[in-house]
Amino acid sequence: MLYIVPTPIGNLADITFRAIDVLKSVDLILAEDTRTSSVLLNHYEVQKPVTPYHQHNEHKVLAHLTDQLAGGKTMALLTDAGTPGISDPAFLLVRECIKNNIRVECLPGATAFVPALVNSGLPMNSFCFEGFLPLKKGRQTMLKKLAIEERTMVFYESPVRLVKTLQDLMVYFGAERLCCVCRELTKKFEENRRGTLMEVAGHFDKAGVKGEIVIVVEGCK
Repeated sequence: MLYIVPTPIGNLADITFRAIDVLKSVDLILAEDTRTSSVLLNHYEVQKPVTPYHQHNEHKVLAHLTDQLAGGKTMALLTDAGTPGISDPAFLLVRECIKNNIRVECLPGATAFVPALVNSGLPMNSFCFEGFLPLKKGRQTMLKKLAIEERTMVFYESPVRLVKTLQDLMVYFGAERLCCVCRELTKKFEENRRGTLMEVAGHFDKAGVKGEIVIVVEGCK
């Protein structure tokens, strides 16, 4: 049995009672970063073996973990924040478990793009989640394709690349396209900056950027 366990994206209270019960019941916890997960696990007095599982070792440990699961062990997969598999490791292990008839159960919980989408004030009846844009190869092709996307679009971005990405979006989408940049969701200094791409890019170019970022952009009319 493999449990996919969402973790808080900022506020440690944003975790379900069931998630804590699962973490206390499994044989092994797989963590993207054991140091980050230890803060959460110590806070809720979870005392279980923890081993790393991240993008740099997932291919190497995949067969070993699958064999253990097939042998009857129960595991919980955690990433640093949010739901595993959403721009974080999980897909390979889930797919391998399904191939080997190992039960997989994903718990409901925190995911950064959902509160960002709702906070944006942009249409949410139909939207697309694009994760992180390519850094170089394929970036222009992707932006050209998305320029005519009619649904609301959601992106993840790092603080050091935010202004550059907003400027790129202006080039392909137009400076007057509406957007919302959500920063540090659920944390003390949460900020939801709404306006045109030009206005929001100008704000962060002057103010500087810190924290985790979600960009929500209006679809093409």
